[in-house]
Amino acid sequence: MTTYQLVGIGNAVVDVISQADDSFLDRMGIEKSIMQLVETDRAELLYGAMTNRIQTPGGSVANTIAGAGALGLNTAFIGRVRDDELGHFYADAMNEDGVDFVNPPVSGGELPTSRSMIFVSPDGERSMNTYLGISSELSSDDVPSEVAGKAELMFLEGYLFDKDKGKEAFLEAARDCHKGGGKIGIAISDPFCVDRHRGDFLSLIEHQMDFVIGNEAEIQSLFQTDHLDDALVMTAALCPLVVCTRSGDGVSVMQGTDRIDIPVEKVTPVDATGAGDQFAAGFLYGMATGRDLETCAKIGNICAREVISHIGPRPETNVAELLREAGLI
Repeated sequence: MTTYQLVGIGNAVVDVISQADDSFLDRMGIEKSIMQLVETDRAELLYGAMTNRIQTPGGSVANTIAGAGALGLNTAFIGRVRDDELGHFYADAMNEDGVDFVNPPVSGGELPTSRSMIFVSPDGERSMNTYLGISSELSSDDVPSEVAGKAELMFLEGYLFDKDKGKEAFLEAARDCHKGGGKIGIAISDPFCVDRHRGDFLSLIEHQMDFVIGNEAEIQSLFQTDHLDDALVMTAALCPLVVCTRSGDGVSVMQGTDRIDIPVEKVTPVDATGAGDQFAAGFLYGMATGRDLETCAKIGNICAREVISHIGPRPETNVAELLREAGLI
């Protein structure tokens, strides 16, 4: 059985992108420039109305795993897709990107494969309609113990914590990973998700997680405080390693009572989508290859800077080359 340097568990979402003018948005009742969740019938209707579709495999932690894989890590992703056209596309595309997609598409699955339908207007605005679909039904049955038990690092997507079966999957993955000597961490993903499950979230972090990665709003939401310094200290009291991205203000890393702040070179983003995901990819790459925490954060910053320089949530240039130029690898 393969030993993976990094395994992710998250939503397996196909990003489907199409050009659309304002009159099309009005006609289809799509609110411009926002992300909204849609149900099955609406998802099928919008998908059918899209022209010149560009499809890419997406999902927050899936993007992180793909980014780390592009840097050379041996990676795998655990996610749930249906045995339908989009499900096979997703599984094949992840494998082609060099990431082992370990779950075969579910035949007779309860819901269609998840997709986010993104309509890009002539002015560059993106109107997102996300159908959560089958990926949000992930359970412990989808987490092969032999994969979790052979992971040096595991990374969980906070969004999946919204359902009890997702919580169970995380607990089982943590047990298997720790039993095999690996370390496991979580992307907080969303302050609102924390609001809905604060007690369970804090318990998971305290008792199961070796590291936590989140942005300012997400870290602060754990303890319902507007003071980041307090939130970092309180989170670090529960978890050995806390990593907080602060957009243009850099990154703060807490290990116990030790804190380091790593500045970031400010740039104007072309598309901020995926910045946090690719920061995590770089940071986890650094951890997996034995770098010190400051170097891990610097690698993460360069990965984030690359992804915000173009449209789309995954790297388009050779990021390893950028890291070599910066003297980081």
